[in-house]
Amino acid sequence: MSLNKNNIGTYFLLFFCGWLSAQENNRTEKDTILTENLDEVVVTATRTTRQLSSLPLPVTLISKKQLQRTGVTRLNEILNEQTGIVMTPDATIGGGEGVQIQGIASDYVLILIDGVPVVGRSSGNLDLSRFAIGNIKQIEVVKGPSSSLFGSEALGGVINIITEKPATTKISGQVSHRIASFNNQNSNLSLNQKKGKLGYSFFADRLSTDGFDLAPDQEAQTVNPFSNYTFNARVFYDASDKLRLFASGRFFTQVFDVPSGTSEEQDVNAHLRIDHNISSKSQFEYELYYTNYITDEQTIDPINDEILLDNDFDQKLLRPEIRFNHSFSKQNTLTLGVGYNFERLDRSLFAENVTFDSQYLFAQYDFKPLEKLNLIAGARFDNHSVYNSQLSPKLSARYDISSTIAIKGSVGSGFKAPDFRQLYLDFTNAAGGGYSVFGKEVETAGIQRLIDNGEIANLAIAPEDLGVPLDAESSIGYNLGLGFRKGKLKTDINLFRNNFDNLIDTQVLASKNNGQNVFGYINRESVYTQGLEVDVEYKILENLKLSAGYQLLFAYDNQKEDEFDNGDLFARNQDTGEVVRISRDDYFGLENRSRHTVNFKVFYEIPEWNANANLRVIYRSRFGLADRNGNGLLDNFDNSFVEGYSLVNLSFGKTFFKHYQLQLGADNLLDFRGQNPLAVQDSEVLVNPGIQLFTRLNIQF
Repeated sequence: MSLNKNNIGTYFLLFFCGWLSAQENNRTEKDTILTENLDEVVVTATRTTRQLSSLPLPVTLISKKQLQRTGVTRLNEILNEQTGIVMTPDATIGGGEGVQIQGIASDYVLILIDGVPVVGRSSGNLDLSRFAIGNIKQIEVVKGPSSSLFGSEALGGVINIITEKPATTKISGQVSHRIASFNNQNSNLSLNQKKGKLGYSFFADRLSTDGFDLAPDQEAQTVNPFSNYTFNARVFYDASDKLRLFASGRFFTQVFDVPSGTSEEQDVNAHLRIDHNISSKSQFEYELYYTNYITDEQTIDPINDEILLDNDFDQKLLRPEIRFNHSFSKQNTLTLGVGYNFERLDRSLFAENVTFDSQYLFAQYDFKPLEKLNLIAGARFDNHSVYNSQLSPKLSARYDISSTIAIKGSVGSGFKAPDFRQLYLDFTNAAGGGYSVFGKEVETAGIQRLIDNGEIANLAIAPEDLGVPLDAESSIGYNLGLGFRKGKLKTDINLFRNNFDNLIDTQVLASKNNGQNVFGYINRESVYTQGLEVDVEYKILENLKLSAGYQLLFAYDNQKEDEFDNGDLFARNQDTGEVVRISRDDYFGLENRSRHTVNFKVFYEIPEWNANANLRVIYRSRFGLADRNGNGLLDNFDNSFVEGYSLVNLSFGKTFFKHYQLQLGADNLLDFRGQNPLAVQDSEVLVNPGIQLFTRLNIQF
């Protein structure tokens, strides 16, 4: 889409100011007493329906209205605007993004759709841009360890995408098309109806783009052109007052236009649930879930037509689960659950197909021993076929000091099982000079194979240390918060600390005769993240709402802090070349973490015009991508820092003839591009492709 960016940006700002001015000049005097809506309800935090404001642990709720007003189309776009949640770039150029919660990396954040997990972490990050949000009712984000309910991968938090349910007897829905910069075309259609006992919904989405280039000096394009499709069909059937059935099927496919090779992926989900109310106080939920994620990726040398990389990935998960809820009273609920996970992965980089089996059970008691005190105690036990059994307890509490002030806190443990890659990877990179990487379960056989072939110069570890089992990574998270609700003002303050042990890192197993290394995995790191989150929301006028969020974050490696105390750490000054002993004050912390992140939002509705406008500003202070001076940590002498920046997003919407909605907007209005410090000398690599303008037409029926 070709538009004059400077003129459009000026027009947007003038139009925004004009709307505000016109509305205030024509406003008639109205009652200043606001009528509060009933609180939004969430289900992820406790697996039961709870009011958001009554929860004793930190939860972020993103409503359907917010999704529609902002004009975003993908999950990663809306998450990046929330307090304590950051979409972080990979250290490698063009390596994608991961979601970070309270400084916790994306590997440790569980992603759910309607309460069931999605898979497809071929290299750690889960690509959130593959999740369309056109049929989403709300997004719930639980911060901190949640393994007591959800098991592995939830040691840092949970993001649950909850889809809409049909509500009207007539066929209703919408069709929309969005055009944006870089020839980004997004079309979707949704249909839903509830007639008697039967309800159904259907959603289809298509996204395509010409991609963009963050490295203009390089021949290849950073993000290649691609197109993807999402289809989701769901059926709801109320067999009786006591029996309800739900079935859902989702299919996603994506194809990249890669100059030298192929890159395709598919994601299939099938979900069946039966809700059985055996009495007014007791309910069973029977659930069966299957998902399959497939990628077909090849990189071909265009000169001699040889295959440089063949990375096929086929992951399957089958999970039956039974849950039981019993309400002893309105304020005392017991939740029990038992389930089984069967996972299988067929990957070309593995020596053979691998499987995981695990059984689990969990229990939670949500009760009020006092009128103003709410306690939630829970625990989960996981028995796994490879790693040691895990017990994950959690305790949360909330005390209402008054009708407007409440204090809340939680402490819980989480874990993440070693993944398939860390256990079974058997890879030698011929294109990269011949280095090898072995997962823990195959490293003994892999090293022996290289020895038999005469490729090993010497071992870096003792032979008896090969194949020593990996432990699951674990965490303990603490949250302590204060909430204030009165009239037009809502404020939440939360202090957090997350301690991580046994984080899995790479180690050198041996050196080859050609000078390359053989790498494996080991439990080594012990790190922590801690900080402060503040959310403030204020309704200045009946139709004008302001909100702001701030996170202060410290993220450090415990071992490095000990080395500072011993005076054992040095760094090379990048400007002078001098080697200096560095102090604790020179230690910046873990990679890809910003000390400060801020968001500021203005949402304005104009009922007389059937219009709305919103402005969202996201600021991220500087962060480092990698250690560049060879001392194994990120310090102020490294030259890998991305300077702090702000993203300004703006959108306007107006409804015509009741059913037609036109939306105009700009993401990254100030056209921030930045510089990636990992670019090779004398080359330019951008952090952001620049301003992205869009227009969207939506028709409701």
